[in-house]
Amino acid sequence: MKTGVQQIMLGTISKSESQALDTLKKIKAAGYDGIELNGFMIRPSSMMVRMLTKFAGMPTGNGGKFNWLELAQEAGLEIISIHEDLNGIKNNPDAIIEECERYNTKNIVITGMYRFDYTDPEAIKGLCSDLNQCGAKLAEAGITLMYHNHNVDFLKVAGTDKSAYETILEETNPDYVHFEFDSYWATECGINVPALMQKIGTRMNLYHINDRGSRITGPAMTPILKSGAMELGTGNMDLQTLVDIACANQVESIVLETHNNWIDGDPMKSIQMSGNYLDILLKK
Repeated sequence: MKTGVQQIMLGTISKSESQALDTLKKIKAAGYDGIELNGFMIRPSSMMVRMLTKFAGMPTGNGGKFNWLELAQEAGLEIISIHEDLNGIKNNPDAIIEECERYNTKNIVITGMYRFDYTDPEAIKGLCSDLNQCGAKLAEAGITLMYHNHNVDFLKVAGTDKSAYETILEETNPDYVHFEFDSYWATECGINVPALMQKIGTRMNLYHINDRGSRITGPAMTPILKSGAMELGTGNMDLQTLVDIACANQVESIVLETHNNWIDGDPMKSIQMSGNYLDILLKK
């Protein structure tokens, strides 16, 4: 089982190419095998994209100016996958195929759908159709298309008793559409995560892991604590059960991703701490 880190964690510690290389070397030293890239972080992106990601607590840094393939290779890391947007794949699938060839990866992941209504049955129908068509096109080139969830995907589709995620799972072609399942967001919604992971089965090619809990930043004197992302093993998710299911379903890689709330405000310290616990979960 390979392990990796999502590039979004590296925005604040990749402000220069030399710092990015140092960061990747530390990730390798922490025991990870690879990195998962984002299209908007490996090439110049618009000011709007950078502002939106920063507003969401996920600064992109200056990564669009760097040669991430060379940096990863020098650090001894492989490229697990690349996150891209669905419209980009629809409009220019050949460019995405060329990108995969350039970065030596066979995995493309659809990121969150911006300003998309997951309760609209027609919108979900169109999404499933687009996923099937794009997945079929990429499959011709030997590339696997995966859909990545957040929490909004678990809203009920209007007029049905199913969530958008359940609908996507049922209405997409298993030959062309696979999944990068994120258990943190599903847990936040109160989903029976082990049952859902079993249902996804071998269509779950990649697994995004995180922990969820409360970090006390002051005296624990009030009855309300704010919950959020935590380093693996410091929250309250049953990660061993989830990792065991992922392994049983022969997931290719487990990818760590947290957006913020890092211990001591340090993403690298968070990556290292989670890496140590991930080794325990994988019984390394």
